[in-house]
Amino acid sequence: MANPLLGTLIHAIGGVAASTCYVPYQKVKKWSWDSYWLVQASFAWFIFPFLIGFLTVPNLMDVFRDASSDVLINATLLGAIYGFGGMCFGFAIRHIGYSLTYTISIGISAILGTIVPLIMHGELSQKFNGPGGYTIFFGMGLALLGIIACGVAGYRKEKDLKKSNANSAEPLTFNMKKGLTLTLIAGVLSAVFGISLEVGAPVAEIAGTYGAGNFEGNANLILSTGGAFITNFIWFTVVGIKKGTLKEIIDVKSIGKKHFYLNLGMSILSGALWYGQFFFYGIGHVQMGAYKFASWVLHMSMLIFFSYIVGIVMKEWKQVSRRTNLTLIIALITLVISFIIMAYGSKLGTDISSSL
Repeated sequence: MANPLLGTLIHAIGGVAASTCYVPYQKVKKWSWDSYWLVQASFAWFIFPFLIGFLTVPNLMDVFRDASSDVLINATLLGAIYGFGGMCFGFAIRHIGYSLTYTISIGISAILGTIVPLIMHGELSQKFNGPGGYTIFFGMGLALLGIIACGVAGYRKEKDLKKSNANSAEPLTFNMKKGLTLTLIAGVLSAVFGISLEVGAPVAEIAGTYGAGNFEGNANLILSTGGAFITNFIWFTVVGIKKGTLKEIIDVKSIGKKHFYLNLGMSILSGALWYGQFFFYGIGHVQMGAYKFASWVLHMSMLIFFSYIVGIVMKEWKQVSRRTNLTLIIALITLVISFIIMAYGSKLGTDISSSL
């Protein structure tokens, strides 16, 4: 039996996992970013999805056998496209930090992840003019304003850091133009991941008939993450060969056992946290019952909230002016309000639809 309150709490757990998944990189030493990314991607998008999928979905191979080949192929291809977004997201964090990367990219993802599935099913006009439609689209417009305000806060942060030079490390790496470009790409392609899950939904339904229950989403998640893994594995393997960094992953002697196992452990932890966000998303989505339409927006809003908490902990905004902090706070509040409005609009629509 569905329990929307429990579903919301489960989405919150997924939000915590997602907002902290790249924090372990801070402890990685004597490995290049490429080596770290290749290892964490292997666990996030290949090892954990398949391992947990086999453990939680009965007769998993039969589920894939029964599914349409078009669904399998299209969901995997969309996951592969998202794979480039995952790369951009990781690089963006290095240029503009956790708070801005998560806020802007996930804000865009929340909007597109809501609109595109409606277009795919030919329901955009119907939903816009139906119960809750105007409320949802008003919330989307408000979210766009919040995203723009985040960009303004980012440029002000860059200016503040250059003036004060109080943090010797950050001014050398903070690059709003490059980071914003990467973040916008990551946001659009993050929505593609949501679309991939939507395309693969029939696979989850088949898994449900085999008795997967709350874990039915682990079946189609394998397709989406598998596609992302293929893209990243090819890209970073080629890059690793060209740069000569690929050997870092197996060369224990050069960096020492202590650093090697620490790096490996932190990379696996990153992968586990990234996978965890959609593991809990799948469970929370099932629990939302009639409110499933709000799942993506709800999950994305959780990511933004907790990513800002991470940004505070990481002291990303410690050296900026009050004006810059105020701008970011206003932007975040605007985004949170927009997500609440969109979720409320979704609730109106699903409530009325379920009563018909």
